[in-house]
Amino acid sequence: MSHLFSELRLRGVTLANRIGVSPMCQYSCEDGFANGAVGGAGVVFTEAAAVSPEGRISPQDLGVWSDKHFEPLERIARFIKGQGAVAGVQLAHAGRKASAYRPWSGQGSIPVSEGGWRTIAPSPPSFGKGFAAPEELSVDRILALQQAFTTAAKRAHAAGFGVIEVHAAHGYLVHQFLSPLSNRRTDAYGGSFDNRTRFLRECVGAIRSALPDHCPLFVRISATDWTDGGWDLEQSIELSRSLKSLGVDAVDCSSGGNVENAKIPIGPGYQVPFAERIRREAGVATAAIGMILAPAQADQIIRNGQADIALLARELLRDPYWPLRAARELGEPMSWPAQYLRAAPRDAPVRVAAHEFD
Repeated sequence: MSHLFSELRLRGVTLANRIGVSPMCQYSCEDGFANGAVGGAGVVFTEAAAVSPEGRISPQDLGVWSDKHFEPLERIARFIKGQGAVAGVQLAHAGRKASAYRPWSGQGSIPVSEGGWRTIAPSPPSFGKGFAAPEELSVDRILALQQAFTTAAKRAHAAGFGVIEVHAAHGYLVHQFLSPLSNRRTDAYGGSFDNRTRFLRECVGAIRSALPDHCPLFVRISATDWTDGGWDLEQSIELSRSLKSLGVDAVDCSSGGNVENAKIPIGPGYQVPFAERIRREAGVATAAIGMILAPAQADQIIRNGQADIALLARELLRDPYWPLRAARELGEPMSWPAQYLRAAPRDAPVRVAAHEFD
């Protein structure tokens, strides 16, 4: 039996396999409203869902800051569960990287005159060329943002999302607090490692207390800034130990995004070593992401104990039915939706999915 298709139990949630659809921004929402996953993944995450309107990366980002977002989110969670997968939501705030053009519309910050807004961050420096300087957060606003994350988590869980993830990576607000390259504060939220990690730790503590015990909580981190003097793997390991003690069930290991023009040695599985070391040294479950392309590659990551979940992003955009292909290549029986059975390989072990379409 392949390890990729073994079950994974986290608190009261069981993933049917170790394949996950990674959060991927699609920049296609209006006022933060979700709009309408069959394919066989064990867990399917939404794109980054903003916990406040000014937390959106672009005006077209998904939102979870209002009760008005509840119905479309509930519909999507119900559909994902109807296909036998677990629905996950990623809660985010873009901080100084907010109010930006979506990738195919431009670069940098959108001016207020064109529908953008004033951004906020731990410290005033902008992200880089074309990005506006943010307003430095007061402690009162920091506490309000922590409450926004907590309220959003409760709203998402009530809507049917079985896994909640906090986005603390890719140069967005939480990552901006973590890294000394973006956090120049001299108060309790800046300076030392304990102070720079305080915002995330307090968010996690509040969210964990607000969620039922059976609901797993993930945190996505950038394990390194890929820049001298920045956030690095050793700090990520120490942070992950702390997160585990606060009730985090898995650390989703990505990297980069906080420094413009950082030199990143991209290649197949280039971030897997981060997940492996954090899993081993912090004693917490991890998710690996980053150019995981082939079924055998993903299976080996799980088999070798490098991570507990293999998250796919671009490869699932290219091949939305990658899990079905992986099952065939690895010789695993796979549930196919009844409507798709005519396309199932005749020589592969296939069973009809018992799930209902919404």
